[in-house]
Amino acid sequence: MKRDYPITQEAFDGLLGWLDTNREQAAQKYEKIRTRLIKIFTCRGCYDADDLADETINRVTSRVGDIAPSYSGDPALYFYGVAQKVHLEYLRRRPIVQNSDDARRELKSTNVKFSLEDIEEEYACLERCMDQLPAENRRLVLEYYQEDKSAKIKRRRELAAEFGIAVNALRIRAHRIRLQLQQCVTACLEGIPAH
Repeated sequence: MKRDYPITQEAFDGLLGWLDTNREQAAQKYEKIRTRLIKIFTCRGCYDADDLADETINRVTSRVGDIAPSYSGDPALYFYGVAQKVHLEYLRRRPIVQNSDDARRELKSTNVKFSLEDIEEEYACLERCMDQLPAENRRLVLEYYQEDKSAKIKRRRELAAEFGIAVNALRIRAHRIRLQLQQCVTACLEGIPAH
């Protein structure tokens, strides 16, 4: 489902301009829409609600130049329409579980057990992969995933300002670093040497 929607600063500025002519108001509307999208995906049982919300925002941002001139009404409604399509794609790629009894049987049949050694090995691989990151990326990813709720939002705004980029650009950058780390940890656990 995940497609490549390269988001430029110009496209993101266009999105904010579409949300409101006042930059501060536009930023507040953006955060409100993103929070609402996360709630929608969470209520629908999506385990990766943050990523699906970002996917929705990226799709809208990539098309805002085509949409904004002719669209009338609350832009938030357009986001929710795109979110519906993103959710349907999510459902298509997810394994179907008929009911909660089936889900419990499926979980039991996988027989997943984590030993202390497994956790320590995973942690050691994560540490090794974190050490391979450039210092700026390591700092970004560590600080990006700290805090909770409103403190997290505030910290991410501050972090974006420190790096001189928009919050959405920060989110994309953090996501790319996280994917890089996941690939590195997986390779490490499988014994594939780092390149």
